[in-house]
Amino acid sequence: MIFYVSFRIWNFEFGIPDVRIAALAVRAIPAILLHLQNSMGEIMIPVQDKAILRELAKQVRDLAALDINKKRIARIRDMHGLKPGRPPVWIDEIPWHEMDIGGELILRCESGEGRDMEQQFRRVLYRWKYIQVDMVVEDTFYVPKAFTDSGIGIEIAEETRATNTANNIISHHYEDQLDSEEKVDALKIPVIEARPETDRKNLEDAMEVLDGILPVKLRGHGIYYAPWDVIARYRGMENCLVDMLTNPELIHKTVEKFIRIYTARYEQMEALGLLDFNIPSLHCTPPYCGEFPAKDWDGGRVRFKDIWFRGMAQLFSSASPEMQDEFNLQYMRPFMDRCGLSYYGCCEPLDRFIPYLKKVPNMRKIGVSPWANVRSSAEQMGGSYVFARKPNPANVARNFSKAVVEQEITETIEACMENKCPYEFVLKDISTVGGDPRNLIDWARTTTEVIDRYY
Repeated sequence: MIFYVSFRIWNFEFGIPDVRIAALAVRAIPAILLHLQNSMGEIMIPVQDKAILRELAKQVRDLAALDINKKRIARIRDMHGLKPGRPPVWIDEIPWHEMDIGGELILRCESGEGRDMEQQFRRVLYRWKYIQVDMVVEDTFYVPKAFTDSGIGIEIAEETRATNTANNIISHHYEDQLDSEEKVDALKIPVIEARPETDRKNLEDAMEVLDGILPVKLRGHGIYYAPWDVIARYRGMENCLVDMLTNPELIHKTVEKFIRIYTARYEQMEALGLLDFNIPSLHCTPPYCGEFPAKDWDGGRVRFKDIWFRGMAQLFSSASPEMQDEFNLQYMRPFMDRCGLSYYGCCEPLDRFIPYLKKVPNMRKIGVSPWANVRSSAEQMGGSYVFARKPNPANVARNFSKAVVEQEITETIEACMENKCPYEFVLKDISTVGGDPRNLIDWARTTTEVIDRYY
């Protein structure tokens, strides 16, 4: 009798079950591959599913073999090496439930495990066909290293509201579970355990499906250090901001505890060999960097000095730079300074916070959100940091305006060229395209056309 078994690991970021499938080139998040076997230990993915997956894998392999991928990687490495040039353009966090064209995203596998892998392949092919810009398709199928995380002793308590159940962008109301120092003290330091037997089985299963098409290798994880993104989910945004003014002692105690949690988690991951400099993306942005691993790396366990530090504190979009420094950056610094290079910032506007970031010795890349002053940011950063520009996703949410996008992209190009900034464009946080995938396709085409005028 044939049966299917899927297993789950714990998402290292939030301590919640995660059963997502790993892909070729999109995100550096914990995921797992298909785990299929019958009572005799043989792979039992249906023959018809395997045929579908192998055909899609061949198409991905052919894309990965194109020389343009190597050229794009080289250009991204130059950017991270602070060499000004044509900016790479990436698109991530796509509302896939609105993107189908002619049935190209419809899944045809019957098994759940086959459909997971199929979805990843189809999305790679779709992106290349319609919104390619400077995406890179890797020539290897990577199996993320499996591990468990014991959690911190509490789970998120929330109410949610959604207007579209197919969209994972929904409204949240979080219960305040950390409104006292006693509750903060009760939080546990997580215990991380590697799962090498799971890795071995995942490798074998992927090789069975992809044999002769794509090589399969094991891959570790990057660092995503954003304690305030998590604290807000245990307290609610408003409570955090109010207590910064009315109860700063509690806020200091809370962030100090979460820094201990984050640091302990990553120290264990480093010791267990779970970290990697070879990651598919640096939180939605191109990861390729000529400075990793460090020159003294011996080919064994990857250390903090061999990888990017990725940090942010989006809650401070509504607080002063001084408060962001007091309640976030000063706490991040001890761990941040241990890493090879640092990339800071997401949706929060940082044009007034750049003076604080310039004090970080290994700072290499700074986010410039839609709400930041572009020219001021470029003038402050000059050629010393990568200008990580996040165009406004609202420009693809309803009716596409070519003129508006041209103006936004032109403003960034001219500010960066005048100040000799190495820079990139990464369109992300796209919760909707108004049901019209042409909005995103037109954005990609328009952005490329504008850049072509200058390079």
